[in-house]
Amino acid sequence: MKLFRLSGRKVCERVKQKGFLWKGKHFQARMLRGLSRTMPETSPAGLYIGVLTSTKLHKSAVKRNRMRRRCREAMRLVMQGMTALGDKPREATGLAGPVVGALQKGGESARGAQPLSRSVQLLLLPRSSSLSAPFDELLADAGHLIASL
Repeated sequence: MKLFRLSGRKVCERVKQKGFLWKGKHFQARMLRGLSRTMPETSPAGLYIGVLTSTKLHKSAVKRNRMRRRCREAMRLVMQGMTALGDKPREATGLAGPVVGALQKGGESARGAQPLSRSVQLLLLPRSSSLSAPFDELLADAGHLIASL
């Protein structure tokens, strides 16, 4: 599944208000299936990800941007690893053990999982712990989130 950016104030507010809440250790996510009415009908199907950080998390914009980048990169690596799991053995993907385990939980393995046929909009809401947490823990959180989709 291809990753896209979720942008626009109206689109993000709609996902924030009407989306299903998922809670992880280092970030929360609001998810909404399908495309928003404000998005063009020609938008391709995929995973639309937006990251929302408030000044309540940290006063420094540099640190808030680092939180955004770390969460977005964790999601990208997990999605990239999921597509690689279908083609290659686990050892060749370079993913950490907790991430592969998180992808395989939930009744079906990551190799046998059906790809999401529709579009999904995700709004990631990092917690302040995402700034200093080991990146493996962020990857594990992202793996749990993708497995719950």
